[in-house]
Amino acid sequence: MTRIERYIFQTAMLAFLAGLFSLTAVIWVTQALRQFDLLTSKGQTILVFFTMTGLTIPSLIAIIAPVALFAGVLYCLNKLNGDSELVVMSASGVSPGTLLRPFIALFCVVFTLVAGMTLKVMPWSFDVIQELTARIHADFITNFARAGAFTELEAGFVFHYRERGPDGSLHGVFMQDRRDPTHITSYIAELGQTVEKDGANYLVLAKGSYQRPQESGDSAIVTFENYTIDLSQFTPREGGSKRPRERTTAELLSPDPGDEAMQKFRGRFRAELLDRLASPLYAFAAGLIGFAALGEARTTRQGRGLAIGAAILAFALVRMLGIAANTFVVSKPNAEFFVWAIPLVTCLICLDAIFHGPLFRARALVGQISLRRGGGR
Repeated sequence: MTRIERYIFQTAMLAFLAGLFSLTAVIWVTQALRQFDLLTSKGQTILVFFTMTGLTIPSLIAIIAPVALFAGVLYCLNKLNGDSELVVMSASGVSPGTLLRPFIALFCVVFTLVAGMTLKVMPWSFDVIQELTARIHADFITNFARAGAFTELEAGFVFHYRERGPDGSLHGVFMQDRRDPTHITSYIAELGQTVEKDGANYLVLAKGSYQRPQESGDSAIVTFENYTIDLSQFTPREGGSKRPRERTTAELLSPDPGDEAMQKFRGRFRAELLDRLASPLYAFAAGLIGFAALGEARTTRQGRGLAIGAAILAFALVRMLGIAANTFVVSKPNAEFFVWAIPLVTCLICLDAIFHGPLFRARALVGQISLRRGGGR
């Protein structure tokens, strides 16, 4: 890069990083406050709290990065125009391609960042969140559920024990599962103990019974010596399987024919895969929209507010169309074309406007003809 290109790249990069950090921080704080019950009602440590909320940052970055890039490009070009630097560059013979070169380098950086987040980091973070959630529930039962108190472990699931033994076992355990109103089950056991096996947490009940109402109005009571409850069931999953966003990209590309969830919800898994593959392209779409709006040199007397407003509306429209197309893919596989076409066509239109291509010249010609006809009248 030349000195001018390095200067432009540095200015745009700093603006992008500032926007990415500030937007991510604001949204992360709002999300973290929703998880504050980890410290209050569930008694977890501050380290667990920051780990759980920090794992959501990759998904935030993947969404916010194109927006921050768009804002950074507008800020950089508006600054160059405001300081008349862009006018000087244009007068000295700097072509649109030379001016665009440092921005393309920044677009590639953001493209790589978003691709890494969507294809690799996000699925891993969601999977870790699910595992950590299951461990928190198990830890909550053994360490933070108070003796003699009826505690709602999950909406519709009540847990209670009378006292804790010297060995950490729970005495006088009572549980009621009302998550499914048509199958309410109550558990009573003399002893309870949490155990971990193969990375999974279980609650083992001893010397007890469970009661389940029947359609006839009677209740079925089953006694047991030992009964094991898998605590991972309190982690919401679709059909007892991983949700689409928790699947690795390799699993989405090569689905297992024996996986019932992927066969049953094929449209949702297809939409998730397309979203991961197409999302990085919006880095180029966002950046080129901003450059097409303000990349041309303007004097201080020429207003830039209209161009900035039009760029914001264009970017918002393109992003909403992309989200809509990805939603339609769930039920309409033919919509896959639009998932790819929207960002790619946007990039082509912006490049045409930047380099005064055929579409730009055609629009200019139509405008001139309209003016001439108006003058003739």
